[in-house]
Amino acid sequence: MGASSSCPASIPPWRRCWSLAEIGDVHRFASADRMCSWAGLPPRHYESDTVVRRGHVTEQGSKLVRWAVVEAIQRKTALKITEDRIRIEARRGQDIAKIAAARKLLTLVYYGLRDGEIRALARQAA
Repeated sequence: MGASSSCPASIPPWRRCWSLAEIGDVHRFASADRMCSWAGLPPRHYESDTVVRRGHVTEQGSKLVRWAVVEAIQRKTALKITEDRIRIEARRGQDIAKIAAARKLLTLVYYGLRDGEIRALARQAA
């Protein structure tokens, strides 16, 4: 199975190629969270004792992958990701929901590239 076929269908083929070229070998990331962090998608996190504050996205890392995933999330995506985006959008706003959904999509891309299939989407389709 090719690497581009293991990406979610919401990412157009030309964007898949750019993202795959930018990501390179997925095995260099220890987890999906590390790949999201590399792309600059996790929120800033300030923590001191019992006080926790979350800020804007760090935007450090690959601008190309971050752009491609955020653009892809605004198109038709997997039902679960769309439902999560709508739920978060009602609570926190459109921009925060887009970034949260982009993190989920990039997580699916990580598992698709690592395992050759995205089991969460296969279960959802069945």
